[in-house]
Amino acid sequence: MSLETAGGAAALKFFGAAVIASAMGTALGLILMWPRTLQEAFTRCTCSFGTSFVFGPLLAMGAHSLWPGLFDSARALGQQYAGNELAGLLWVGAPFLALAALFAWWVLGAVVLWLDRRRGKDIGEIAADAAAIIRTVKESV
Repeated sequence: MSLETAGGAAALKFFGAAVIASAMGTALGLILMWPRTLQEAFTRCTCSFGTSFVFGPLLAMGAHSLWPGLFDSARALGQQYAGNELAGLLWVGAPFLALAALFAWWVLGAVVLWLDRRRGKDIGEIAADAAAIIRTVKESV
């Protein structure tokens, strides 16, 4: 196998796993918080995939710094069952990408719901509502 083919196969495995993990997080979001319109669904799916690709690896790196033994075990598992330690790292890293996608789905859904409840208000009224909520949270803490 040439170097280009091996590199291409590794890139395909990595990005394929990232896409699958992002899709799993988005699917969970669809199950738990259904969008109201097609435009909202497209926006939330796009943001979920984007945050999964950007913040998922950062989340996985944070997990690696906290639990390096988990990733060492994943490498050994990948070598034992798939013959490639990258497969083990993808198995253990994929849930972090899905979690990042799911978080974006929920946050964006909450923002859309919050703004929908304030439909018809101008920007000053929305800002006053946000300030009142922040004040209430600060007083309760």
